[in-house]
Amino acid sequence: MLIDIQNIQKTYEIGTVEVKALRGVNLQIEENEYIAIMGPSGSGKSTLMNIVGCLDTPSGGNYYFAGHQVSEMNDNQLAEIRNREIGFVFQTFNLLPRASSLHNVELPMIYNGTKSSERRRLAERALDRVGLAERMHHKPNELSGGQRQRVAIARALVNNPKIILADEPTGNLDTRTGEEIMEIFEELHESGNTVILVTHEEYIAEHTNRIVRLRDGVIERDEAI
Repeated sequence: MLIDIQNIQKTYEIGTVEVKALRGVNLQIEENEYIAIMGPSGSGKSTLMNIVGCLDTPSGGNYYFAGHQVSEMNDNQLAEIRNREIGFVFQTFNLLPRASSLHNVELPMIYNGTKSSERRRLAERALDRVGLAERMHHKPNELSGGQRQRVAIARALVNNPKIILADEPTGNLDTRTGEEIMEIFEELHESGNTVILVTHEEYIAEHTNRIVRLRDGVIERDEAI
């Protein structure tokens, strides 16, 4: 079992008000699953993604990542998981505006101490994998939205993570470009990655093999498609 979430709760305190974002979520994800997490605004899907990605900690319950209890990990161990085991893709791309595509993709490897020659080789390979070999020296403002998202996917791939975690990855793209990006995720899944998408678009979720629907902080439905 790659991800085992048991009765996860998350409560935020906003001033004097407690907001229960997750109210006891149970979710198991095996290696090489292709899954969509869906739900209306405020359903808890982004909170759940942040907990799965070790970006946030639950208020209660247990989270096991590849058999290890996440709540018992220290900050360095959590950072190691985020850097090596999980590749993040965001709706807003999160690229450095003054850096080339190549340098943006190299960033995760700078943080883990990979030698510069190896960084360049792996970054070039990742950009080639998403069809951007000819754009590696372009900066984000010289690229289309779809190309920027491809750079972001290459950056997520470069450390060969177990999981690709994508939050609304087509949200800023037109439908045709979104379909092209989904083809890349399909290829990643076929090559062995576990792919988890957070989306509110049904046509995007239909590319996956399983849809988990959240409402009011609990799983409403969990269905294979």
